[in-house]
Amino acid sequence: MEIVACPDCDLLQRLPPLPPGGKARCLRCGHTLASAPTDSIDRTLALTLTAAIVLIVANTSPLMGLSAVGRQASTTIIGGAYEMWLQGQDVTAMVVAFCAVIAPASYILFMLTVLIAVRRPPAPHWVGEMLRWAESIQPWSMSEVMMLGILVSLIKIAELATVVPGIGLFAVGALIFLFAAIMVTFHPSEVWQRVEWAEGDVPPVSSGAGES
Repeated sequence: MEIVACPDCDLLQRLPPLPPGGKARCLRCGHTLASAPTDSIDRTLALTLTAAIVLIVANTSPLMGLSAVGRQASTTIIGGAYEMWLQGQDVTAMVVAFCAVIAPASYILFMLTVLIAVRRPPAPHWVGEMLRWAESIQPWSMSEVMMLGILVSLIKIAELATVVPGIGLFAVGALIFLFAAIMVTFHPSEVWQRVEWAEGDVPPVSSGAGES
């Protein structure tokens, strides 16, 4: 059993294994110490697969269309970064490409690898390293920042031209909600419990104290 300290009252207590859907609460103050989610792996895998599809759509479909003086133009995220590069804005182009394309794609790829590998425990020991990489690169996936910048640009451009939101814009918005849902449903502790250690043993399941 794992021994933990309650973050509210500092009481040390042992956390016994929890059944699916169970929670561990502090014996003194009732603070929730741990929980055993139901189908966390499968739900997160479904959300991650959806995010992968949406990411492809977001990067292959136009973000928006502009119409002014009889001329029309549209661009994608990658196309916008490429245009910045051609105009000499190398640093900005690389930042946009990394935060809007490379980081989200890498996060989804790492998560898919982890979630597929742990479906049948014990999982390979390298899954832990992949999970660390996913957690490290996740903060660099700044789809919400890009969306905010797009909305500000739309407000300014709307005074000069007719702006038509594209499929890519809605896909980016959906991607923001999908990433949030992945972080809510995913419990790394469940992955670590399925990881096969170097000596071939499977870590014991330890989640809570005071079941409910």
